[in-house]
Amino acid sequence: MRVAIIGAGLGGLCLAQGLRDSGVAVSVHERDADMASRRQGYRIHIGPGGAAALGQCLPPALYELFVASSGQSAHKITVMNPRLRTLKEFPTNEPHVGMSVPADRRTLRQVLLAGLDDVVRFGHDFKRYELRGDRVHAYFSDGSKVEVDVLVGADGIGSVVRRQLLPDAEPVSTGTEIIYGKTLLDDATCALVPAALCEGFVAVTASPRPMGMALGLLELTERPPVAAARLQPGLRVDDCSDYLMWALSGPSRSFPAALHEFDSKALRDVALGVIRRWHPHLRDLVGRCELHQTFALTVHESPVIRPWLPSRVTVLGDAVHAMSPAGGSGANVALQDAALLRRVLTEGDPNDPIPSIAQYETSMIDNGFAAIRASRQANQRITP
Repeated sequence: MRVAIIGAGLGGLCLAQGLRDSGVAVSVHERDADMASRRQGYRIHIGPGGAAALGQCLPPALYELFVASSGQSAHKITVMNPRLRTLKEFPTNEPHVGMSVPADRRTLRQVLLAGLDDVVRFGHDFKRYELRGDRVHAYFSDGSKVEVDVLVGADGIGSVVRRQLLPDAEPVSTGTEIIYGKTLLDDATCALVPAALCEGFVAVTASPRPMGMALGLLELTERPPVAAARLQPGLRVDDCSDYLMWALSGPSRSFPAALHEFDSKALRDVALGVIRRWHPHLRDLVGRCELHQTFALTVHESPVIRPWLPSRVTVLGDAVHAMSPAGGSGANVALQDAALLRRVLTEGDPNDPIPSIAQYETSMIDNGFAAIRASRQANQRITP
């Protein structure tokens, strides 16, 4: 069986690792010129489901590297007001089994790329596909094409694969904008960090104005290059220092128009303006951010879709069930999609993968849209 994956994000790379480890011929086609072409965030939460999926798809040494280069775990959420007074505390909804850790997205993506130099092709812009009998023909903007047994759209919220496969499933804006920032931890910034952050995630909520700020620490168990030298000699992994991730969110009307056209400094200044009456420690943490790492995005959510007729083309992750980051589930669900798809493809009939894909899509739809509902509930839970 030959499988082509469109998109070299976390879900697509996890699937590629799992398929290759199972002896399946796989190729990954990524539109971006290289891994650093776009800002895609920093700290992400990998819960038990996501960690288990990585364990199922990665070779043991790479899984060990993921574990060693992740952050310290915590299972508590603290809701505070803008003056840093605690409003409520509660544990996460995750079962107390399995791994639950923060990770640096760039580091994790480098781990997932390990050993895939001959599999991943950057700068390969997918345009369309054609189903011809028992083959899928995928066409790219440079005039090239590949012929495979299965095509997987793992190309994120703007998925070109999904637009052709499921034209009515385009994600819609929720009307929420987020400015993301990253502040390195040193003696000065550590003194500003709310103590509750050392125990878990912090959500700052402002009422009645519907603004909020999510804060999370990444305190590494081991520096990534050190872990890589020990567990995967020869693998180049960028260094990463401990940091605070902050994300200021609110309705579009509360931010200037055309927010996405602002440069990093202007976005930082917008954030400082919004929180000008908040606790000085929060203002200082935002003011001390890594300026070039600041970016904005609009939150989109996928509409509920009915099951469709399965074929040799399918989708995973944000390509089909994009959701609010409030529940911290997006990356985990994409990784779980990848592990499930790997399993059904490798256990099913390689000459007729459609029944396996049908099995995958039934579970993927249920799990993905349950996660969307959970992300909405998580957002409501931290609202005063």
